[in-house]
Amino acid sequence: MLASALLILVIGFFAGQVALRLGAPPLIGMILAGIVLGPQLADLIDSSVLDAADDLRLVAVMIILMKAGLGLDREKLAQQGTVALRLGVLPASFEVLVVALTAMVLFNFDFMTGLLLGCVVGAESPAVIVPGMLRLKSQGWGVAKGIPDAILTGSALSDVLLLLVFGLLLNFLGQEGGETLTLPGGLSLSPLQVLPFQVVMEIGLGLVAGWLGAKLLVLLLVKQTWTRTLVQDLIIAASVALFLVIFPQVFPYYSGYLAVMAMGFFLIELDAPLARLIRGGFDGLWAVAEVVLFVLLGTSIQLQALGEVLLPGLVLLAVGLGVGRGIGWALSTWGSNWTWRERAFLLPGNMAKATVQAAIGALPLAAGIEGGEIMLAIAALSILTTAPLGAWSTQVLAPKLLEKGDVDPTKVAVTGQPVFLAAVDTSPLAPRVLTKAADLARRSNGKVVVLYVDVMGDAAATEDLRQQSRQILADIRYEFISQPGAVPEEIVRVAQARQVSDVVMGKRGHQPWQTVLVGSVSQAVLEMSPIPVIVVDH
Repeated sequence: MLASALLILVIGFFAGQVALRLGAPPLIGMILAGIVLGPQLADLIDSSVLDAADDLRLVAVMIILMKAGLGLDREKLAQQGTVALRLGVLPASFEVLVVALTAMVLFNFDFMTGLLLGCVVGAESPAVIVPGMLRLKSQGWGVAKGIPDAILTGSALSDVLLLLVFGLLLNFLGQEGGETLTLPGGLSLSPLQVLPFQVVMEIGLGLVAGWLGAKLLVLLLVKQTWTRTLVQDLIIAASVALFLVIFPQVFPYYSGYLAVMAMGFFLIELDAPLARLIRGGFDGLWAVAEVVLFVLLGTSIQLQALGEVLLPGLVLLAVGLGVGRGIGWALSTWGSNWTWRERAFLLPGNMAKATVQAAIGALPLAAGIEGGEIMLAIAALSILTTAPLGAWSTQVLAPKLLEKGDVDPTKVAVTGQPVFLAAVDTSPLAPRVLTKAADLARRSNGKVVVLYVDVMGDAAATEDLRQQSRQILADIRYEFISQPGAVPEEIVRVAQARQVSDVVMGKRGHQPWQTVLVGSVSQAVLEMSPIPVIVVDH
């Protein structure tokens, strides 16, 4: 088991990095690694790990849903009105209907069996969509109109609805009509009549469970301070989130997925500083969970199940996405302020299918439903096509279809490693400037660019500053630059060229004539620089 875990983490990580360097999303490499390592080809993963794959995937999905909730913006969602709600109902509903009708033609399914296949195909993948939307939020694409937030919320609601309908249809087809619910007074309701009440109850109780989970975290971690470190905060937060996900197995009356996402959302409203800290912790957890999730997803794909359904399966998926979801997306954004480009972005941004298909694709076959082997094959086909294509097209088409707005760091972690420019001279302030830059870099896991504008061409002074930098920045990634030029202009130019977060520089020189010179340099940089400047004094 340990050897299998090592293979999953190491091979999965480097396969993802190879895909990234080739210009593709890392998940493509991870899924391919899972296919190679899994029972379909090399069969190098221990059976105990494969048996626990569903539970491990559930933990990974919990982490990414918590990240999604912690990244939602209430103001942007309110700005969109009913768009997010419509995205949670209409695209999936129309796709299910179109897939059902297409399956009746291509595979001779009856209408109810076609609807069951539609639920398998129509569910959206939080494991693909959530990281993609959070990445867009961190880069500013579509944030002005809350487009990533609307897609995130709609995706969560969509999965709640389709999983409910899937369970109903599976029960209906497996038990020749399903079980009726008898109410007090002798009133009987069919499963179809009960469905609207189930949907409302699961969504309502899911929101309540998320709110209670957020209140519990604030009580334990802030008001009663049971924890002392970020790691302890993270343990408690992850434990509560995992409980919300698995408890529906015992109490199947609320959506665990929605509850976790809601908990992150309500935590922002109840205690924003705590939400920010926990968001950073879950970013670290996702770095590991992402590899495990997509590699295990690859091991679950049944290549041999594709067989003769490859071409008709591709046709079915294309018609479901192009026609079914196309109609749903048009109706969802009708009357909104979205441009046609932003509406077109829903195709790549909201098409990916992976985790849900891996979880439920084999259930119809296991239940003995006619056509179950075809459903399993199409579920595998949907993973192999839409997950990589959706992830890749999201990052490629976002700059072409969406407008870039200001990133809100209170809602999502900003991508990239901060870089600080330490502008030094030969004065005694140089060590203080370097120390300040080092402190900033250590706090944010950033890098430092040390700049010495050598006006006099003094090689000895340059070497002395290089030695000081090596000593003070020993545990920091840094780069030392020495070049001639006008001091203020060069500092601002290098800062802009390197896209640094802050400029750190001294205020006074060590000789009377340098007091005027260096003081004027810092003042000039403060006036010229569009980048924040931190001035270090004696």
